[in-house]
Formats: sequence, structure tokens, C-alpha cells
Amino acid sequence: MRRDGVWRKSSRSGGEGNCVEVAVFAAAVGVRDSKDRPGPALSFGSAAWARFVAAVPAGQHDHQA
Repeated sequence: MRRDGVWRKSSRSGGEGNCVEVAVFAAAVGVRDSKDRPGPALSFGSAAWARFVAAVPAGQHDHQA
């Protein structure tokens, strides 16, 4: 993973505007709403982000109605 602090949107994002952007910094990963770039961003430690990314394909964060 590149640690250059450049915000990137997923290449799988559709055209509906419901996207997040991610930037990897030296010790953290930032996440922000692509529609509100100057707005707030969340920050996660690198280890927490790695656990989240690993859990997504397993369905551990799927919304249950």
C-alpha cells in the first residue's frame, strides 16, 4: 500500500456519488466522503485498517436488516 497521503477513490465506485476516498499516511489511514472533501475525515491506525479490510470480504460488516 502506498503511503503518500494522496486521496484515492475506488476504481469500482459507480456514478451515483456514494463514494469514500482513502489516503494512507505514515501511521494512519484517512477516510472521507468524496462529496465533502473539505469536510471531516476519519482516521484509523494502520493495524485497525488492515483488520477492517480483511473482514469486509468475509461479510463481517454486512448490514443486517
